[in-house]
Amino acid sequence: MDILEKVDLIERYGTEVVTRDELVELFKTNSSPKHYIGLEISGFLHLGSLLTAGYKINDFVKAGVNCTVFLADWHTLINDKLGGDWDVITKVSKYYADAFKLVCPDAEIVLGSKLYEKNTEYWIDLIKFTKHMSLARTKRTLTIMGRSENEEEIDVAKLLYPAMQAVDIHYLDVDIAHAGMDQRKIHMLVREIFPKMKWKVPVSIHHKLLPGLKESGDSKFGGELTKMSKSDPNSGIFIHNTDDEIRKKISKAWCEEGVVENSPLLGIAESIIFHEFNEMNVERPEKFGGNISYTDYNQLETDFAEKKLHPGDLKQTVGNYLIKIISPIREKLNLSEELYDTIKKSC
Repeated sequence: MDILEKVDLIERYGTEVVTRDELVELFKTNSSPKHYIGLEISGFLHLGSLLTAGYKINDFVKAGVNCTVFLADWHTLINDKLGGDWDVITKVSKYYADAFKLVCPDAEIVLGSKLYEKNTEYWIDLIKFTKHMSLARTKRTLTIMGRSENEEEIDVAKLLYPAMQAVDIHYLDVDIAHAGMDQRKIHMLVREIFPKMKWKVPVSIHHKLLPGLKESGDSKFGGELTKMSKSDPNSGIFIHNTDDEIRKKISKAWCEEGVVENSPLLGIAESIIFHEFNEMNVERPEKFGGNISYTDYNQLETDFAEKKLHPGDLKQTVGNYLIKIISPIREKLNLSEELYDTIKKSC
């Protein structure tokens, strides 16, 4: 695989690279650059948090990149996830580690707490980093935590979160900082402050977020949909959902005929189904056009936009393929009844 093929692989499915030229230059000088993606330990894993992120990690691996999944347990505590209970966070961290080992077997798993134990000078550099951040700028970055910059009642620890996320990148010595699009602000902060610290500035890469299953806007104009969320069981497909639950959720998902913008089902087809399958077969009666196969996502999207593919047929097909993908992961992922109940109570 040549350099441009590697870059194209990383960029597919609407992934943003800041900047493409930097990524090309990186591969010219380093055939095995270091990558990282960080995740809070915040509930049951779903299509977006495990598969969209995991499959993009696998794209990096195919491009020869050394990948790291950073499980941000301290950040989880700071952001009051899982009830802020350290024992629960520790148990659920193991569940996350096991899941990513299944989906991304070539990625290294690193716990935040272990990184800090090994690097006591981390805290000195954290303070130095924060000297370059104003309070106003810090509050603007709180959206990476799912919080508003206008929150008045917020503890001081949360103001450390953005700086910690940035300094994590430095201490992991990464060449590529990867995240969902909702984390873009922190990477722009890194690009601004790292040169002042004389630290290596990584290439920033952001995959598209998978829309939630529920509509929250005007469907005529591709209503605004929230991202798939761990805190709302009706907004997404979770890895532990049964086959019947997957079919039921897909059947109720927002899917306006002819509307492609923010379509959760098209998003699933693009970044998950076509990532794992070379062909997507739609089965339908002859009176409705008969069976049709798609080997290219763009043609699927075009047919849906032109109303040549009915929402009902898209839902049935997406549901069938998701079951093929999720069932083997669910069967191998050890989620005890005790841990299941613990996570459910904490979310």
